[in-house]
Amino acid sequence: MDIKLILSYTRRAVDSYNMIEEGDKVAVGISGGKDSLTLLCALAHLKKFYPKSFEIVAISIDMGFEGGTDYTGVKALCDELGVELKVVKTQIYEIIFKVRKEESPCSLCSRMRRGALNDAADELGFNKVALGHHMDDVIETYMLNLFYAGKIGTFSPVTYLDRSGITCIRPLIYVPEKDIRYFASKHDLPVFKSPCPADGNTERENMKKRIADLQREIPDIKNKIFGAIQRAEISGFHPLKK
Repeated sequence: MDIKLILSYTRRAVDSYNMIEEGDKVAVGISGGKDSLTLLCALAHLKKFYPKSFEIVAISIDMGFEGGTDYTGVKALCDELGVELKVVKTQIYEIIFKVRKEESPCSLCSRMRRGALNDAADELGFNKVALGHHMDDVIETYMLNLFYAGKIGTFSPVTYLDRSGITCIRPLIYVPEKDIRYFASKHDLPVFKSPCPADGNTERENMKKRIADLQREIPDIKNKIFGAIQRAEISGFHPLKK
């Protein structure tokens, strides 16, 4: 698999939801995981031929983990793609795990990281933030809301944030996680494992396992759920035009 498959999914999402307009300045949130690095590659390649001209920058929110985070590999990838990398230092780790000592830190951590990313994009003069959520994330979030919050919904393909004036876009929403995993492995993307103490022990990881169990019984269950989300136009999704 080369970048063409990822690009085809990405462009379809960008076109379907008007994610990118002429002159947009898009900040790509880089966590160091396979999803955000694949998104960076996709947008860097899309930028070369997309009919609407846009700029991109890579922004990584440094959580302040003990021992620090090595961005050498990510910086090398950015240089190869011709994209500037901005690393924003924060004290999120200390606040969540040492000051507040959160037992369920994921929700607060996500809000703080997102806030820091949006603030950084705004300060740099960028009007959009691109996040690496893929098709499996859409489905898992829908199921988590259904099972744990008793509501129907997931995150939106495009979200305008009134407070910051930033528009959040998710260009990988049509990409299955397995394709991202294969792309990242084949192209040896500089993925680094999160040093977060809660990594791998979350409700989302548990839901991922439950869906995998269901998939063994119903092989196309992910496509069925995603299709239902589109047909019901949940959270701003809509069916693809044929």
